[in-house]
Amino acid sequence: MEGKILGIIVYLCVVFFLGYHAWKRTKQSTDYMLAGRGMNPFVLAMSYGATFVSTSAIIGFGGVSGMFGMSLLWLTFLTIFVGIFIAMVFFGKRTRRMGLALNAHTFPELLGRRYHSKFIQQFSGVVIFVFIPVYAAAVLIGISRMLEVAFPAVSYGAWLLIVTAIVAMYVITGGLKAVMYTDAFQGTIMAAMMLILMVTTYSILGGVTEAHQALTDMIHLIPTKLQHGGLVGWTTGPHLQSPIGLTIYTTIIYGVGIGVLAQPQLAIRFMTVPSDRELNRAVAIGGVFILLMTGVAFLAGALSNVVFFNEYGKTSLAMAGGNFDKIIPLYIDKIMPGWFSGLFLVAMFAAAMSTMSSQYHVGGTSLSRDFLEQHVAIGNSGSSMKLNRLGVTVAVIATLVWAWLLPGGVIARATAFFFGLCAASFLPIYLLGLYWKGMTKIAAKISMVGGFIFSMFWLLFIHLKEAGPIGLCQALTGQVTLVANAPSGSWVWLLQWVDPNVVALPVSLALAIGISLVTRRMEQKHLDLCWKGLR
Repeated sequence: MEGKILGIIVYLCVVFFLGYHAWKRTKQSTDYMLAGRGMNPFVLAMSYGATFVSTSAIIGFGGVSGMFGMSLLWLTFLTIFVGIFIAMVFFGKRTRRMGLALNAHTFPELLGRRYHSKFIQQFSGVVIFVFIPVYAAAVLIGISRMLEVAFPAVSYGAWLLIVTAIVAMYVITGGLKAVMYTDAFQGTIMAAMMLILMVTTYSILGGVTEAHQALTDMIHLIPTKLQHGGLVGWTTGPHLQSPIGLTIYTTIIYGVGIGVLAQPQLAIRFMTVPSDRELNRAVAIGGVFILLMTGVAFLAGALSNVVFFNEYGKTSLAMAGGNFDKIIPLYIDKIMPGWFSGLFLVAMFAAAMSTMSSQYHVGGTSLSRDFLEQHVAIGNSGSSMKLNRLGVTVAVIATLVWAWLLPGGVIARATAFFFGLCAASFLPIYLLGLYWKGMTKIAAKISMVGGFIFSMFWLLFIHLKEAGPIGLCQALTGQVTLVANAPSGSWVWLLQWVDPNVVALPVSLALAIGISLVTRRMEQKHLDLCWKGLR
Protein backbone atom coordinates (compact mmCIF):
# COMPACT_ATOMS: atom_id res chain seq x y z
CA MET A 1 0.00 0.00 0.00
CA GLU A 2 2.78 2.44 0.91
CA GLY A 3 4.53 1.70 -2.38
CA LYS A 4 1.39 2.56 -4.36
CA ILE A 5 0.94 5.83 -2.53
CA LEU A 6 4.61 6.78 -2.93
CA GLY A 7 4.53 5.97 -6.65
CA ILE A 8 1.47 8.16 -7.21
CA ILE A 9 2.99 11.03 -5.21
CA VAL A 10 6.22 10.97 -7.25
CA TYR A 11 4.23 10.73 -10.47
CA LEU A 12 2.01 13.67 -9.53
CA CYS A 13 5.04 15.78 -8.64
CA VAL A 14 6.44 15.30 -12.15
CA VAL A 15 3.05 15.99 -13.76
CA PHE A 16 2.54 19.22 -11.83
CA PHE A 17 6.09 20.32 -12.64
CA LEU A 18 5.43 19.80 -16.36
CA GLY A 19 2.08 21.56 -16.02
CA TYR A 20 3.76 24.51 -14.30
CA HIS A 21 6.48 24.59 -16.98
CA ALA A 22 3.77 24.71 -19.68
CA TRP A 23 1.82 27.39 -17.83
CA LYS A 24 4.88 29.64 -17.74
CA ARG A 25 5.23 29.24 -21.51
CA THR A 26 1.56 29.79 -22.33
CA LYS A 27 1.33 33.47 -23.24
CA GLN A 28 -1.31 33.64 -25.99
CA SER A 29 -4.26 31.74 -27.41
CA THR A 30 -2.11 29.89 -29.96
CA ASP A 31 -0.05 28.47 -27.07
CA TYR A 32 -3.19 27.45 -25.19
CA MET A 33 -4.97 25.83 -28.13
CA LEU A 34 -2.13 24.64 -30.40
CA ALA A 35 0.90 24.38 -28.07
CA GLY A 36 2.60 27.14 -30.07
CA ARG A 37 2.81 24.91 -33.20
CA GLY A 38 6.29 23.81 -32.13
CA MET A 39 6.07 20.22 -30.82
CA ASN A 40 8.76 17.63 -31.68
CA PRO A 41 7.90 14.19 -33.14
CA PHE A 42 8.38 12.24 -29.89
CA VAL A 43 6.04 14.51 -27.93
CA LEU A 44 3.53 14.45 -30.81
CA ALA A 45 3.56 10.65 -31.14
CA MET A 46 3.35 9.96 -27.41
CA SER A 47 0.68 12.60 -26.86
CA TYR A 48 -1.35 11.31 -29.82
CA GLY A 49 -1.05 7.72 -28.62
CA ALA A 50 -1.67 8.49 -24.96
CA THR A 51 -4.75 10.50 -25.92
CA PHE A 52 -6.01 7.74 -28.21
CA VAL A 53 -5.37 4.90 -25.74
CA SER A 54 -6.52 5.37 -22.18
CA THR A 55 -8.16 3.44 -19.40
CA SER A 56 -11.17 3.10 -21.71
CA ALA A 57 -9.02 0.90 -23.98
CA ILE A 58 -6.93 -0.85 -21.33
CA ILE A 59 -9.57 -1.29 -18.62
CA GLY A 60 -12.75 -1.16 -20.71
CA PHE A 61 -11.77 -2.94 -23.92
CA GLY A 62 -9.33 -5.16 -22.04
CA GLY A 63 -12.28 -6.27 -19.92
CA VAL A 64 -14.34 -6.86 -23.05
CA SER A 65 -11.60 -9.15 -24.38
CA GLY A 66 -11.75 -11.01 -21.07
CA MET A 67 -15.38 -11.73 -21.85
CA PHE A 68 -15.26 -12.19 -25.65
CA GLY A 69 -11.67 -13.27 -26.28
CA MET A 70 -8.96 -12.41 -28.81
CA SER A 71 -11.17 -11.23 -31.67
CA LEU A 72 -10.55 -7.70 -30.41
CA LEU A 73 -7.00 -7.94 -31.78
CA TRP A 74 -8.48 -6.87 -35.12
CA LEU A 75 -8.99 -3.50 -33.45
CA THR A 76 -5.25 -3.37 -32.70
CA PHE A 77 -4.57 -3.81 -36.42
CA LEU A 78 -6.98 -1.01 -37.35
CA THR A 79 -5.69 1.37 -34.70
CA ILE A 80 -2.14 1.01 -36.07
CA PHE A 81 -2.92 0.96 -39.80
CA VAL A 82 -5.78 3.47 -39.80
CA GLY A 83 -5.29 5.35 -36.54
CA ILE A 84 -1.55 5.92 -36.98
CA PHE A 85 -0.41 5.35 -40.58
CA ILE A 86 -3.47 6.56 -42.53
CA ALA A 87 -4.20 9.32 -40.02
CA MET A 88 -0.73 10.85 -39.93
CA VAL A 89 0.32 10.32 -43.53
CA PHE A 90 -2.92 11.04 -45.42
CA PHE A 91 -4.82 13.24 -42.94
CA GLY A 92 -2.11 14.74 -40.74
CA LYS A 93 0.00 16.53 -43.34
CA ARG A 94 -2.89 18.15 -45.18
CA THR A 95 -4.59 19.05 -41.89
CA ARG A 96 -1.44 20.80 -40.67
CA ARG A 97 -0.95 22.71 -43.92
CA MET A 98 -4.59 23.71 -44.37
CA GLY A 99 -4.92 24.63 -40.70
CA LEU A 100 -1.91 26.92 -41.03
CA ALA A 101 -3.20 28.49 -44.25
CA LEU A 102 -6.60 29.18 -42.69
CA ASN A 103 -5.18 30.08 -39.25
CA ALA A 104 -7.47 27.51 -37.62
CA HIS A 105 -7.01 26.82 -33.91
CA THR A 106 -9.54 24.03 -33.36
CA PHE A 107 -10.97 21.12 -35.36
CA PRO A 108 -14.42 22.76 -35.75
CA GLU A 109 -12.73 26.00 -36.79
CA LEU A 110 -10.78 24.11 -39.47
CA LEU A 111 -14.03 22.66 -40.88
CA GLY A 112 -15.82 26.00 -40.61
CA ARG A 113 -13.09 27.95 -42.39
CA ARG A 114 -12.61 25.27 -45.05
CA TYR A 115 -16.28 25.67 -46.03
CA HIS A 116 -16.51 29.36 -45.13
CA SER A 117 -19.39 28.54 -42.77
CA LYS A 118 -19.96 29.70 -39.21
CA PHE A 119 -22.81 27.20 -38.96
CA ILE A 120 -20.46 24.27 -39.56
CA GLN A 121 -18.02 25.56 -36.94
CA GLN A 122 -20.74 26.18 -34.37
CA PHE A 123 -22.68 22.96 -34.98
CA SER A 124 -19.57 20.77 -34.83
CA GLY A 125 -18.37 22.67 -31.75
CA VAL A 126 -21.65 22.05 -29.94
CA VAL A 127 -21.70 18.36 -30.90
CA ILE A 128 -18.19 17.89 -29.56
CA PHE A 129 -18.83 19.84 -26.36
CA VAL A 130 -22.11 18.04 -25.61
CA PHE A 131 -20.95 14.49 -26.30
CA ILE A 132 -17.22 14.34 -25.51
CA PRO A 133 -17.99 14.43 -21.75
CA VAL A 134 -19.66 11.01 -22.21
CA TYR A 135 -16.39 9.64 -23.60
CA ALA A 136 -14.37 11.44 -20.94
CA ALA A 137 -16.67 10.03 -18.26
CA ALA A 138 -15.89 6.51 -19.51
CA VAL A 139 -12.19 7.19 -18.97
CA LEU A 140 -12.84 8.70 -15.54
CA ILE A 141 -14.92 5.67 -14.56
CA GLY A 142 -12.12 3.34 -15.66
CA ILE A 143 -9.40 4.86 -13.48
CA SER A 144 -11.80 5.36 -10.55
CA ARG A 145 -12.70 1.65 -10.66
CA MET A 146 -9.00 0.80 -10.71
CA LEU A 147 -8.32 3.03 -7.70
CA GLU A 148 -11.36 1.61 -5.92
CA VAL A 149 -9.85 -1.89 -6.15
CA ALA A 150 -6.37 -0.70 -5.14
CA PHE A 151 -7.54 1.51 -2.25
CA PRO A 152 -10.84 0.05 -0.97
CA ALA A 153 -10.86 2.41 2.02
CA VAL A 154 -11.70 5.30 -0.35
CA SER A 155 -15.08 5.12 -2.09
CA TYR A 156 -15.60 5.12 -5.85
CA GLY A 157 -17.42 8.45 -5.65
CA ALA A 158 -14.53 10.05 -3.78
CA TRP A 159 -12.08 8.88 -6.45
CA LEU A 160 -14.24 10.51 -9.15
CA LEU A 161 -13.84 13.84 -7.38
CA ILE A 162 -10.11 13.43 -6.61
CA VAL A 163 -9.08 12.45 -10.15
CA THR A 164 -11.23 15.19 -11.68
CA ALA A 165 -9.64 17.84 -9.46
CA ILE A 166 -6.08 16.72 -10.25
CA VAL A 167 -6.51 16.74 -14.03
CA ALA A 168 -8.49 19.96 -14.04
CA MET A 169 -5.76 21.88 -12.24
CA TYR A 170 -3.13 21.65 -14.96
CA VAL A 171 -5.42 21.54 -18.02
CA ILE A 172 -7.34 24.69 -17.13
CA THR A 173 -4.14 26.66 -16.46
CA GLY A 174 -1.61 25.25 -18.96
CA GLY A 175 -3.72 24.48 -22.05
CA LEU A 176 -2.51 22.16 -24.81
CA LYS A 177 1.17 22.65 -23.95
CA ALA A 178 0.55 21.22 -20.48
CA VAL A 179 -1.54 18.44 -21.99
CA MET A 180 1.13 17.37 -24.51
CA TYR A 181 4.12 17.66 -22.15
CA THR A 182 2.41 15.52 -19.53
CA ASP A 183 1.10 13.12 -22.22
CA ALA A 184 4.65 12.35 -23.38
CA PHE A 185 5.74 11.55 -19.83
CA GLN A 186 2.60 9.55 -19.10
CA GLY A 187 2.83 7.63 -22.37
CA THR A 188 6.39 6.53 -21.59
CA ILE A 189 5.24 5.08 -18.27
CA MET A 190 2.30 3.33 -19.93
CA ALA A 191 4.49 1.68 -22.59
CA ALA A 192 6.95 0.31 -20.03
CA MET A 193 4.21 -1.15 -17.83
CA MET A 194 2.38 -2.82 -20.72
CA LEU A 195 5.60 -4.45 -21.90
CA ILE A 196 6.16 -5.88 -18.41
CA LEU A 197 2.52 -7.02 -18.25
CA MET A 198 2.85 -8.97 -21.51
CA VAL A 199 6.09 -10.68 -20.51
CA THR A 200 4.80 -11.56 -17.04
CA THR A 201 1.49 -12.96 -18.31
CA TYR A 202 3.15 -15.29 -20.80
CA SER A 203 5.72 -16.33 -18.18
CA ILE A 204 2.95 -17.30 -15.75
CA LEU A 205 1.33 -19.47 -18.44
CA GLY A 206 4.55 -21.11 -19.64
CA GLY A 207 5.01 -19.33 -22.96
CA VAL A 208 3.06 -17.97 -25.91
CA THR A 209 2.03 -21.27 -27.48
CA GLU A 210 1.10 -22.87 -24.17
CA ALA A 211 -0.95 -19.84 -23.11
CA HIS A 212 -2.98 -19.66 -26.32
CA GLN A 213 -3.56 -23.42 -26.39
CA ALA A 214 -4.78 -23.36 -22.80
CA LEU A 215 -7.28 -20.63 -23.68
CA THR A 216 -8.44 -22.58 -26.73
CA ASP A 217 -9.00 -25.68 -24.57
CA MET A 218 -11.29 -23.73 -22.23
CA ILE A 219 -14.08 -23.61 -24.79
CA HIS A 220 -16.31 -25.72 -22.54
CA LEU A 221 -16.14 -23.03 -19.84
CA ILE A 222 -17.67 -20.29 -21.97
CA PRO A 223 -20.90 -19.22 -20.21
CA THR A 224 -24.07 -20.51 -21.85
CA LYS A 225 -25.39 -16.98 -22.34
CA LEU A 226 -22.30 -16.05 -24.38
CA GLN A 227 -22.55 -19.24 -26.44
CA HIS A 228 -26.17 -18.44 -27.28
CA GLY A 229 -25.05 -14.93 -28.23
CA GLY A 230 -22.69 -16.36 -30.86
CA LEU A 231 -19.32 -16.77 -29.10
CA VAL A 232 -17.60 -19.88 -30.48
CA GLY A 233 -14.33 -19.71 -28.53
CA TRP A 234 -12.03 -17.26 -26.78
CA THR A 235 -9.36 -17.64 -29.48
CA THR A 236 -11.63 -18.17 -32.51
CA GLY A 237 -14.08 -15.37 -31.84
CA PRO A 238 -17.85 -15.17 -32.48
CA HIS A 239 -20.00 -15.84 -35.52
CA LEU A 240 -20.33 -12.66 -37.56
CA GLN A 241 -24.10 -13.04 -37.93
CA SER A 242 -24.80 -13.14 -34.21
CA PRO A 243 -25.49 -10.50 -31.54
CA ILE A 244 -21.97 -10.77 -30.07
CA GLY A 245 -20.32 -10.90 -33.49
CA LEU A 246 -22.12 -7.80 -34.72
CA THR A 247 -21.31 -5.98 -31.48
CA ILE A 248 -17.60 -6.77 -31.72
CA TYR A 249 -17.10 -6.30 -35.44
CA THR A 250 -19.40 -3.33 -36.10
CA THR A 251 -19.32 -1.36 -32.84
CA ILE A 252 -15.91 -2.05 -31.32
CA ILE A 253 -13.67 -2.86 -34.29
CA TYR A 254 -15.28 -0.89 -37.14
CA GLY A 255 -16.75 1.93 -35.05
CA VAL A 256 -13.57 2.69 -33.13
CA GLY A 257 -11.08 1.63 -35.81
CA ILE A 258 -12.57 3.95 -38.45
CA GLY A 259 -13.95 6.58 -36.08
CA VAL A 260 -10.44 7.48 -34.93
CA LEU A 261 -9.94 9.44 -38.16
CA ALA A 262 -12.51 12.05 -37.11
CA GLN A 263 -11.56 12.44 -33.46
CA PRO A 264 -11.17 16.18 -32.76
CA GLN A 265 -8.76 15.69 -29.84
CA LEU A 266 -6.45 13.72 -32.17
CA ALA A 267 -6.83 15.81 -35.32
CA ILE A 268 -5.85 18.96 -33.46
CA ARG A 269 -2.42 17.44 -32.75
CA PHE A 270 -1.56 17.51 -36.44
CA MET A 271 -1.57 21.31 -36.18
CA THR A 272 0.89 21.45 -33.27
CA VAL A 273 4.05 20.57 -35.25
CA PRO A 274 6.13 22.99 -37.36
CA SER A 275 6.53 20.74 -40.44
CA ASP A 276 5.61 17.42 -42.12
CA ARG A 277 8.93 15.95 -41.00
CA GLU A 278 7.68 15.62 -37.42
CA LEU A 279 4.60 13.72 -38.62
CA ASN A 280 6.73 11.29 -40.66
CA ARG A 281 8.94 10.54 -37.68
CA ALA A 282 5.97 10.16 -35.37
CA VAL A 283 4.48 7.28 -37.40
CA ALA A 284 6.97 4.67 -36.22
CA ILE A 285 6.92 5.85 -32.59
CA GLY A 286 3.13 5.95 -32.53
CA GLY A 287 2.78 2.53 -34.17
CA VAL A 288 4.96 0.78 -31.60
CA PHE A 289 3.19 2.61 -28.76
CA ILE A 290 -0.31 1.62 -29.94
CA LEU A 291 0.81 -2.00 -30.45
CA LEU A 292 2.00 -2.16 -26.85
CA MET A 293 -1.11 -0.47 -25.50
CA THR A 294 -3.99 -2.18 -27.26
CA GLY A 295 -2.32 -5.46 -28.24
CA VAL A 296 -1.12 -6.24 -24.73
CA ALA A 297 -4.40 -5.14 -23.10
CA PHE A 298 -6.48 -7.36 -25.36
CA LEU A 299 -4.14 -10.34 -24.95
CA ALA A 300 -3.96 -9.98 -21.17
CA GLY A 301 -7.72 -9.60 -20.93
CA ALA A 302 -8.37 -12.78 -22.88
CA LEU A 303 -5.62 -14.80 -21.17
CA SER A 304 -6.81 -13.71 -17.73
CA ASN A 305 -9.44 -16.44 -18.12
CA VAL A 306 -6.70 -19.08 -18.02
CA VAL A 307 -4.85 -17.47 -15.12
CA PHE A 308 -7.98 -16.94 -13.00
CA PHE A 309 -9.20 -20.48 -13.66
CA ASN A 310 -5.85 -21.96 -12.69
CA GLU A 311 -5.71 -19.90 -9.48
CA TYR A 312 -9.35 -19.63 -8.41
CA GLY A 313 -11.32 -22.06 -10.56
CA LYS A 314 -13.34 -19.23 -12.13
CA THR A 315 -13.40 -17.45 -15.48
CA SER A 316 -12.65 -13.74 -15.64
CA LEU A 317 -16.27 -12.63 -15.88
CA ALA A 318 -17.18 -14.75 -12.86
CA MET A 319 -14.28 -13.29 -10.89
CA ALA A 320 -15.52 -9.78 -11.72
CA GLY A 321 -19.08 -10.54 -10.64
CA GLY A 322 -20.39 -9.92 -14.16
CA ASN A 323 -18.89 -6.39 -14.45
CA PHE A 324 -16.19 -6.74 -17.11
CA ASP A 325 -14.86 -3.26 -16.28
CA LYS A 326 -13.32 -4.88 -13.20
CA ILE A 327 -11.51 -7.77 -14.97
CA ILE A 328 -8.21 -5.96 -15.64
CA PRO A 329 -8.09 -4.24 -12.21
CA LEU A 330 -8.69 -7.59 -10.49
CA TYR A 331 -6.11 -9.32 -12.66
CA ILE A 332 -3.47 -6.76 -11.72
CA ASP A 333 -4.42 -6.74 -8.04
CA LYS A 334 -4.70 -10.51 -7.49
CA ILE A 335 -2.29 -12.06 -9.99
CA MET A 336 0.56 -9.67 -10.68
CA PRO A 337 3.41 -9.14 -8.15
CA GLY A 338 2.83 -6.47 -5.53
CA TRP A 339 5.57 -4.19 -6.84
CA PHE A 340 4.00 -4.27 -10.30
CA SER A 341 0.48 -3.48 -9.14
CA GLY A 342 1.74 -0.21 -7.70
CA LEU A 343 3.57 0.75 -10.89
CA PHE A 344 0.68 -0.34 -13.08
CA LEU A 345 -1.67 1.79 -11.03
CA VAL A 346 0.56 4.76 -11.80
CA ALA A 347 0.49 3.81 -15.49
CA MET A 348 -3.31 3.65 -15.50
CA PHE A 349 -3.41 6.94 -13.67
CA ALA A 350 -1.24 8.30 -16.47
CA ALA A 351 -3.44 6.73 -19.15
CA ALA A 352 -6.58 8.27 -17.69
CA MET A 353 -5.07 11.69 -17.10
CA SER A 354 -3.51 11.90 -20.56
CA THR A 355 -6.80 11.19 -22.31
CA MET A 356 -9.04 13.17 -19.98
CA SER A 357 -6.81 16.23 -20.22
CA SER A 358 -7.16 16.18 -24.01
CA GLN A 359 -10.91 15.61 -23.80
CA TYR A 360 -11.36 18.47 -21.35
CA HIS A 361 -9.25 20.72 -23.55
CA VAL A 362 -11.02 19.96 -26.84
CA GLY A 363 -14.47 20.02 -25.23
CA GLY A 364 -13.79 23.33 -23.52
CA THR A 365 -12.28 25.04 -26.56
CA SER A 366 -15.17 23.76 -28.70
CA LEU A 367 -17.55 25.55 -26.36
CA SER A 368 -15.49 28.75 -26.08
CA ARG A 369 -13.69 29.21 -29.42
CA ASP A 370 -16.24 27.56 -31.71
CA PHE A 371 -19.49 28.69 -30.11
CA LEU A 372 -19.21 31.42 -27.48
CA GLU A 373 -16.63 33.51 -29.33
CA GLN A 374 -18.96 33.54 -32.35
CA HIS A 375 -21.54 35.38 -30.25
CA VAL A 376 -19.40 37.30 -27.71
CA ALA A 377 -16.99 40.09 -28.61
CA ILE A 378 -13.41 39.22 -27.58
CA GLY A 379 -11.09 42.14 -26.95
CA ASN A 380 -7.70 40.41 -27.15
CA SER A 381 -5.79 37.15 -26.81
CA GLY A 382 -5.91 37.39 -23.01
CA SER A 383 -9.70 37.60 -23.06
CA SER A 384 -9.81 34.62 -25.42
CA MET A 385 -7.70 32.52 -23.03
CA LYS A 386 -10.01 33.42 -20.13
CA LEU A 387 -13.01 32.27 -22.15
CA ASN A 388 -11.18 29.08 -23.12
CA ARG A 389 -10.40 28.34 -19.48
CA LEU A 390 -14.06 28.88 -18.63
CA GLY A 391 -15.05 26.44 -21.37
CA VAL A 392 -12.63 23.80 -20.07
CA THR A 393 -14.04 24.23 -16.57
CA VAL A 394 -17.57 23.63 -17.84
CA ALA A 395 -16.38 20.52 -19.72
CA VAL A 396 -14.78 19.16 -16.53
CA ILE A 397 -18.02 19.61 -14.57
CA ALA A 398 -20.11 17.99 -17.33
CA THR A 399 -17.78 14.97 -17.39
CA LEU A 400 -18.08 14.51 -13.63
CA VAL A 401 -21.88 14.58 -13.86
CA TRP A 402 -21.88 11.92 -16.59
CA ALA A 403 -19.51 9.74 -14.55
CA TRP A 404 -22.00 9.79 -11.68
CA LEU A 405 -24.94 8.91 -13.92
CA LEU A 406 -23.57 6.22 -16.26
CA PRO A 407 -24.12 2.57 -15.25
CA GLY A 408 -21.47 -0.13 -14.75
CA GLY A 409 -19.89 -1.91 -17.73
CA VAL A 410 -20.28 1.19 -19.88
CA ILE A 411 -16.63 2.12 -20.60
CA ALA A 412 -16.20 0.41 -23.97
CA ARG A 413 -19.72 1.28 -25.12
CA ALA A 414 -19.38 5.01 -24.33
CA THR A 415 -16.04 5.12 -26.15
CA ALA A 416 -17.42 3.41 -29.25
CA PHE A 417 -20.46 5.72 -29.20
CA PHE A 418 -18.38 8.90 -29.39
CA PHE A 419 -16.02 7.51 -32.02
CA GLY A 420 -18.96 6.45 -34.20
CA LEU A 421 -20.84 9.72 -33.79
CA CYS A 422 -17.78 11.75 -34.81
CA ALA A 423 -17.20 9.54 -37.84
CA ALA A 424 -20.80 9.85 -39.09
CA SER A 425 -20.91 13.60 -38.49
CA PHE A 426 -17.43 14.78 -39.50
CA LEU A 427 -15.40 12.19 -41.41
CA PRO A 428 -16.88 12.68 -44.91
CA ILE A 429 -16.63 16.50 -44.85
CA TYR A 430 -13.19 16.30 -43.22
CA LEU A 431 -11.77 13.83 -45.75
CA LEU A 432 -13.37 15.41 -48.83
CA GLY A 433 -12.52 18.87 -47.55
CA LEU A 434 -8.83 17.95 -47.53
CA TYR A 435 -8.75 16.27 -50.95
CA TRP A 436 -11.65 17.44 -53.16
CA LYS A 437 -12.14 21.01 -54.36
CA GLY A 438 -15.57 20.05 -55.65
CA MET A 439 -16.96 19.61 -52.13
CA THR A 440 -19.50 22.39 -51.58
CA LYS A 441 -20.69 24.31 -48.52
CA ILE A 442 -24.33 23.16 -48.73
CA ALA A 443 -23.22 19.54 -49.18
CA ALA A 444 -20.98 19.81 -46.13
CA LYS A 445 -23.84 21.16 -44.01
CA ILE A 446 -26.32 18.51 -45.11
CA SER A 447 -23.76 15.69 -44.79
CA MET A 448 -22.76 16.73 -41.27
CA VAL A 449 -26.29 17.25 -39.96
CA GLY A 450 -27.63 14.24 -41.85
CA GLY A 451 -24.92 11.94 -40.50
CA PHE A 452 -25.53 13.18 -36.96
CA ILE A 453 -29.32 12.78 -37.18
CA PHE A 454 -29.14 9.33 -38.78
CA SER A 455 -26.62 8.16 -36.18
CA MET A 456 -28.76 9.41 -33.30
CA PHE A 457 -31.93 7.91 -34.81
CA TRP A 458 -30.30 4.50 -35.12
CA LEU A 459 -28.94 4.75 -31.58
CA LEU A 460 -32.30 5.75 -30.05
CA PHE A 461 -34.62 3.50 -32.06
CA ILE A 462 -32.63 0.54 -33.48
CA HIS A 463 -29.43 -0.20 -31.52
CA LEU A 464 -30.49 -2.25 -28.51
CA LYS A 465 -27.56 -1.36 -26.23
CA GLU A 466 -28.63 2.29 -26.11
CA ALA A 467 -32.28 2.21 -27.16
CA GLY A 468 -33.15 -0.19 -24.34
CA PRO A 469 -31.70 1.80 -21.39
CA ILE A 470 -32.75 5.20 -22.78
CA GLY A 471 -36.32 4.02 -23.34
CA LEU A 472 -37.45 6.64 -25.87
CA CYS A 473 -38.43 4.05 -28.47
CA GLN A 474 -40.36 2.08 -25.81
CA ALA A 475 -42.22 5.22 -24.73
CA LEU A 476 -43.18 6.23 -28.26
CA THR A 477 -43.85 2.87 -29.94
CA GLY A 478 -44.29 0.32 -27.15
CA GLN A 479 -41.28 -1.64 -28.47
CA VAL A 480 -37.74 -1.70 -27.08
CA THR A 481 -36.49 -1.15 -30.65
CA LEU A 482 -38.30 -0.74 -33.95
CA VAL A 483 -37.15 -4.20 -35.06
CA ALA A 484 -37.57 -6.01 -31.74
CA ASN A 485 -40.65 -7.93 -32.94
CA ALA A 486 -39.00 -9.26 -36.10
CA PRO A 487 -38.51 -13.05 -36.27
CA SER A 488 -35.64 -14.06 -33.98
CA GLY A 489 -32.45 -14.72 -35.93
CA SER A 490 -33.64 -12.90 -39.07
CA TRP A 491 -31.47 -10.20 -40.64
CA VAL A 492 -34.00 -7.54 -39.59
CA TRP A 493 -33.87 -8.73 -35.97
CA LEU A 494 -30.05 -8.71 -36.08
CA LEU A 495 -30.07 -5.00 -36.95
CA GLN A 496 -30.43 -4.35 -33.22
CA TRP A 497 -26.74 -5.18 -32.83
CA VAL A 498 -25.44 -3.33 -35.91
CA ASP A 499 -23.62 -0.17 -34.85
CA PRO A 500 -25.16 3.15 -35.98
CA ASN A 501 -21.90 4.11 -37.70
CA VAL A 502 -22.16 1.19 -40.13
CA VAL A 503 -25.26 2.78 -41.64
CA ALA A 504 -24.83 6.48 -40.79
CA LEU A 505 -21.32 6.91 -42.21
CA PRO A 506 -22.20 5.67 -45.74
CA VAL A 507 -25.33 7.84 -45.66
CA SER A 508 -23.27 10.89 -44.66
CA LEU A 509 -20.67 10.15 -47.37
CA ALA A 510 -23.37 9.69 -50.05
CA LEU A 511 -24.99 12.98 -49.06
CA ALA A 512 -21.64 14.79 -49.25
CA ILE A 513 -20.76 13.50 -52.72
CA GLY A 514 -24.25 13.51 -54.21
CA ILE A 515 -25.20 17.04 -53.17
CA SER A 516 -21.78 18.41 -54.15
CA LEU A 517 -22.33 17.15 -57.69
CA VAL A 518 -25.55 19.15 -58.07
CA THR A 519 -24.69 22.36 -56.16
CA ARG A 520 -22.49 25.33 -56.93
CA ARG A 521 -18.76 24.95 -56.47
CA MET A 522 -17.13 27.26 -53.89
CA GLU A 523 -15.31 30.40 -55.08
CA GLN A 524 -11.92 29.70 -56.63
CA LYS A 525 -10.28 32.42 -54.53
CA HIS A 526 -11.33 30.68 -51.34
CA LEU A 527 -10.27 27.27 -52.65
CA ASP A 528 -6.86 28.67 -53.56
CA LEU A 529 -6.46 29.88 -49.98
CA CYS A 530 -7.47 26.47 -48.58
CA TRP A 531 -5.07 24.65 -50.90
CA LYS A 532 -2.19 27.03 -50.16
CA GLY A 533 0.82 24.86 -49.35
CA LEU A 534 -0.96 21.52 -49.92
CA ARG A 535 0.92 20.65 -53.11
